[in-house]
Amino acid sequence: MLNFSLPRRYEDALVLLLTEVLNRIQFRYNQAQLEELDDETLDDDHQTEWQRYLRQSLEVVAKVMELLPTHAFSTLFPVLQDNLEVYLGLQQFIVTSGSGHRLNITAENDCRRLHCSLRDLSSLLQAVGRLAEYFIGDVFAARFNDALTVVERLVKVTLYGSRIKLYNIETAVPSVLKPDLIDVHAQSLAALQAYSHWLAQYCSEVHRQNTQQFVTLISTTMDAITPLISTKVQDKLLLSACHLLVSLATTVRPVFLISIPAVQKVFNRITDASALRLVDKAQVLVCRALSNILLLPWPNLPENEQQWPVRSINHASLISALSRDYRNLKPSAVAPQRKMPLDDTKLIIHQTLSVLEDIVENISGESTKSRQICYQSLQESVQVSLALFPAFIHQSDVTDEMLSFFLTLFRGLRVQMGVPFTEQIIQTFLNMFTREQLAESILHEGSTGCRVVEKFLKILQVVVQEPGQVFKPFLPSIIALCMEQVYPIIAERPSPDVKAELFELLFRTLHHNWRYFFKSTVLASVQRGITEEQMENEPQFSAIMQAFGQSFLQPDIHLFKQNLFYLETLNTKQKLYHKKIFRTAMLFQFVNVLLQVLVHKSHDLLQEEIGIAIYNMASVDFDGFFAAFLPEFLTSCDGVDANQKSVLGRNFKMDRDLPSFTQNVHRLVNDLRYYRLCNDSLPPGTVKL
Repeated sequence: MLNFSLPRRYEDALVLLLTEVLNRIQFRYNQAQLEELDDETLDDDHQTEWQRYLRQSLEVVAKVMELLPTHAFSTLFPVLQDNLEVYLGLQQFIVTSGSGHRLNITAENDCRRLHCSLRDLSSLLQAVGRLAEYFIGDVFAARFNDALTVVERLVKVTLYGSRIKLYNIETAVPSVLKPDLIDVHAQSLAALQAYSHWLAQYCSEVHRQNTQQFVTLISTTMDAITPLISTKVQDKLLLSACHLLVSLATTVRPVFLISIPAVQKVFNRITDASALRLVDKAQVLVCRALSNILLLPWPNLPENEQQWPVRSINHASLISALSRDYRNLKPSAVAPQRKMPLDDTKLIIHQTLSVLEDIVENISGESTKSRQICYQSLQESVQVSLALFPAFIHQSDVTDEMLSFFLTLFRGLRVQMGVPFTEQIIQTFLNMFTREQLAESILHEGSTGCRVVEKFLKILQVVVQEPGQVFKPFLPSIIALCMEQVYPIIAERPSPDVKAELFELLFRTLHHNWRYFFKSTVLASVQRGITEEQMENEPQFSAIMQAFGQSFLQPDIHLFKQNLFYLETLNTKQKLYHKKIFRTAMLFQFVNVLLQVLVHKSHDLLQEEIGIAIYNMASVDFDGFFAAFLPEFLTSCDGVDANQKSVLGRNFKMDRDLPSFTQNVHRLVNDLRYYRLCNDSLPPGTVKL
């Protein structure tokens, strides 16, 4: 944050700029121009023309705030206040009608003015939210009172909107005013969410005193959120409330949050089997918030004051309620007659796993204790998932979701799952994904089937990277699955599906299990001063290298770039190109393929990377490259005569530094192309090829 004083003339200019920018985003001052901006068509960044204009304007406001915090705040806040007064004054115009409540503002001119005021308030709320970062960190104490004024005002506005239910009120122009009222309410929640880091800092400053002021802010915010967590509330507003709840649970984390009655009400609503389920995204967010309240450690408190035992019991109850219907599927999965229609079963699986996967993903980077409690609560659901998996192996949409869940578990809770159960999961998957099943998924089930196989390969990527000896026994099966079952199906297909994940798995297998292929003998290294490595599992290594070589002959530039990077990484980390098997049997085959790629111009965007890789390979045996490989390569070149080949050979200087060598390679390639072009343009028989 900048900390210096500007000359007075610059201050005046910046304040003038700020005032002008604020006027230009308000319909009150700039209606004609703003109404011309499209607010429906989304651009490549998923923004409308209006949203882009507003965002760019708010960045100017933020920059002025950074340079002149006091001036900027004192300019913006009164403008916000004026528009808030209009909004907060709407209560006096609400009358009871037969079907509910109605806003008794009907004159066309009044409706238009209200529309403009609400649009402006929505923009100004976004402006206030954008400035939240300038009240935290080192300046927290100095700007505390200004921030508190903003947050108290935002809390008041959100509570007001929720209490009088402006989002459900009938209006004279429902197609215009109702979206306006919903948007203002949603933006007030979003602006308050922007101050969650300020609230977190406030929480840490007062954590010992638990000052009533802070408790009231949080409790009142929860009173504003809770009525909105309902199927009767529009999605836009519902999701804003859910995001704010997640921020309170995750960023602020006050100790007393779980004891607030409004939070208890949300717990009861979400765990009530008879309550209507929220839309998917909202359900996931609310469940994430409730889980985080119980799992995340409270800041500034020692381990012995975290109340883990009672939080663990409550978390187990929460997960049990959320997975009730899912866990009941287990007996019917093996029964000959399913009691429930397939679509209903699929819906339960989708709804439960989307929630559980999100909970695991959000806890994966947390403390060991949090992850332990999370896995204890999930254990039965994980076992049910494994039991259900074989029954749905031919339903690619279900296996896709199940593998997503298992992938998240492997990434986040691998240690907590324990070795025996993890082995059981891997073995189950290896047994289920037979050659026939893989072919069915990849060849006949389109993108969903390919996604299933990709997620399975991602799980195996996690397994092969695991340090220690625990999962090493699976290596032969995993490599066999890759090379004998998956690779033959996808090798000749032009589609890139599955290939990137397969080659990443092969790379990770080599990179993290080098000793599976190359065993160093310590005695030899002591006696001779060099490390002599004994080759093991040579056929598997050769097959993997051959697959990499084949991938360079295919048109997919992304796969080419990825695989070239993998080979170069293996050389940097493990000296791949120097290994005897590579040096004697593969080195110049790879150089040949890469040179041919340059000649054919099929991957011109990667010229530089290919040139460097050729140098790194040739530098292992420069003598062999210049004396044997280069003459052989030129001899095998079609479309040029003997004299031209001789010239090409003579012109390739025997430089051994990287810049000169790569320059020689590119000159050779360009000259070879040129000769071919000339020869092709001549009448047949002119040149003896």
